[in-house]
Parts: sequence; C-alpha cells; structure tokens
Amino acid sequence: MRSAMLSQLAAAGAAVLAAAAVTLLAGAALHAVAVLREFRRTVLAALAYAIGRVVPAHWRSAIAEALRRAGRPGDLSPDELVALVLLCAAAFLGAGAVACFSLGLGAVAIPGAALSGAAVPLFWVRDRARARRTAIARALPYHLDLLTLSVEAGLDFAAALGKVVEKGREGPLSDELSITLKELRLGRIREDALRDLADRAGMPALTSFAHALAQADRMGTPLGKILRVLSGQMRAERTQRAEKLAGEAPVKLLLPLIGCIFPTLFLMLFGPIAYQMFLGGDF
Repeated sequence: MRSAMLSQLAAAGAAVLAAAAVTLLAGAALHAVAVLREFRRTVLAALAYAIGRVVPAHWRSAIAEALRRAGRPGDLSPDELVALVLLCAAAFLGAGAVACFSLGLGAVAIPGAALSGAAVPLFWVRDRARARRTAIARALPYHLDLLTLSVEAGLDFAAALGKVVEKGREGPLSDELSITLKELRLGRIREDALRDLADRAGMPALTSFAHALAQADRMGTPLGKILRVLSGQMRAERTQRAEKLAGEAPVKLLLPLIGCIFPTLFLMLFGPIAYQMFLGGDF
C-alpha cells in the first residue's frame, strides 16, 4: 500500500514538473517571438528604409520574384531581406574576427565569415522555394483529380475550383488556388488568372496546365476531357519522379557508407588483428 502511494506521488510530481517545463518553454518561445517582432519593427525596418533608397530597381524586382517563389516567408519585403543579409554578414564578421584573434588564425578568414553570414538568408530563401515547389508538385495530381471529378459532375470551372480549395489538402498549392479563385470571382478572365497562377508557382507542370486550359477555351474543347488527360499525365509524371528518386537512392547512400560505416566496420574487423600483429597485444 505504501509503495503504491509513493509511486502515485512520484507520478504526480513528474506530471507537475513536466507541466512546469512545458509552461516555461512556451513562455520562452512567446518571449522570443515578441523580441523578434520588436527587432523587426525597429532595427530591421529602419535599416530596410535606409537601404531602399540605394538598392537598384532591377535588384529589388529580382529579390521580390525570389521571395514570391518562396511563398513570401515571414512577409518579408525585398528591402528587409537585403537588410537581413547585411545584418547576418555583420554578425558573422564580428564572430569571425573574435574567433580568428582568439585562435590565432589569419585575417583572411574574416571576409569568408562575412560572406558566409550574407549567404545564410539567401540559402534560407532558396530552401523555402525548393520545399514549396516540392509540396506543390506532390499535391498537384490529387488536386487535379478533384478538379476533374468536379467538372465532370457538372460544375463550372470556378465552382469546381472552389470545391478543390474547400476539400483539398492544405498547403502552398491550395493557397495559390484560393488566390486564383478570388480573382475569378472578382471578374478576372480565366486565362489571365491561370497565367498568374503559373507565374507565381514557377513550375512547368502548372504552366502546361494553364496553357492547356487556355487552348481549350479558344478551341471550345470540353474541360472535362482536357482535365482527364492532364490528370493522367500528372499521375504518370509523379510515378516517373518516384522511380527516379528510388534509382538515385543507392548513389546517395554510397558516400555515407564509404565515409562513415565502412571505416567503423573495418576498425572492428581488423583492429584486433592489427593490434596483435604490430603491438604484440593479446586478448
């Protein structure tokens, strides 16, 4: 009886400690978010305002295009991204200078540290764009199947697109289709709305989708037939992409095998033999 009470008290104490730890972590996260928001509102905004006067227009348009392809992470503007690049470069420059003087390294590594810091936000935007393209490519066949079924059931294109947005999986593609649906409901021409969708996504699959639907409008071809062909093509491309990735997996595993697993295996197999032969040891 006593041991059961002790175990219950220990379990209750562990639960209380876990709840306290979760509360502290949540509070720290909220505090960090508040600090980041204040930093963006003050330091980053002021630096972005100063940079906005000297950044060329073609640079700003190229950065805006890259941010648009990445899904506008954090609602960053082009000037804010440039300011973030400069701040990261300055932070890495200071850290590189301290490390070089502390470790007795040459001053040549300091500009390299600054360049590495400047590249961090750019790599982050690039990775977000890649992840977004991958998510769109994975979700496109499923959404296209829903659109085909809705059109073949008798709905017009706008109503069918609304069903896809309502019933489809959440993600970047659903967000882009929602924007296209709003444009159609505001009276935008279907061809222009689909062309903007392809431009925002920057993917050949969506570009061919927009061109096929525009061609169907010009030729008077039924949308259900065109969508059925496109749906089968998307599923075939998804299968081919999966087969390609499966074929690349052994090649990608080769370097970790050679660099990590094989040396450990050879050490376990031949280490005792080498110890006995060269050091005269015995087990």
